[in-house]
Amino acid sequence: MYQVITGPLLWLSFGICIVGLVVRVVRYIRGLDWKLDRVAYKAHPLQGLWGAFRSIIYWLVPFGSYGWRAKPLYTLTFFAFHIGLVVTPLFLPGHGVIIDQRWGVHWPTISMALADVLTITVICTTVFIALRRIGLPEVRIVTTLYDYLLLLITVAPFVSGFLVVHQFGDYTFWLYTHILSGQLLLIAIPFTKLYHMVGFFLSRGQIGADFGIKRAYKAKGGFAW
Repeated sequence: MYQVITGPLLWLSFGICIVGLVVRVVRYIRGLDWKLDRVAYKAHPLQGLWGAFRSIIYWLVPFGSYGWRAKPLYTLTFFAFHIGLVVTPLFLPGHGVIIDQRWGVHWPTISMALADVLTITVICTTVFIALRRIGLPEVRIVTTLYDYLLLLITVAPFVSGFLVVHQFGDYTFWLYTHILSGQLLLIAIPFTKLYHMVGFFLSRGQIGADFGIKRAYKAKGGFAW
């Protein structure tokens, strides 16, 4: 069983995730239309690229944008959640050992103490996000069972992984749960709102390009489109 879920099933999960993301990215880019969006992308590429870069950077930095500064508590929660979500699985010592054993790559890792802190942070911030969706009327009205299910899919590998590392309960059960829930997360990324891990850069870049070109247009007194 272990050989199957860490072998063919793992590669299948990665394959679905990567191919799905590539397809969605290609479809997004091919769907751009300067006539529909009223933005001269090809006519002014430098202004567009600079605007896209600025927009992405400002939104990647805590309190870098007006939107982040408007809700400081949510901003801190958001960044804590996403930092733990990205750093923990990529640089967990246990994952580094597996990568080294399977492919001979000496992957950089973080300490187990930091991994525990980040894992607990992800779990706690997930609870906060769920409570926020329940407590704030403006968020609750646009929240469905689907959103809670995505939170559950996202946090499951962290809860099960924490239980595996600290050997709570049935070790084999939680190990299999950890691996399978991680694979479910990978498969879900291209087909759900979790796609925003890539879609954020595309949409934010597009908005930034739009504003960058139009600001340059205004500053120069008009472009000959």
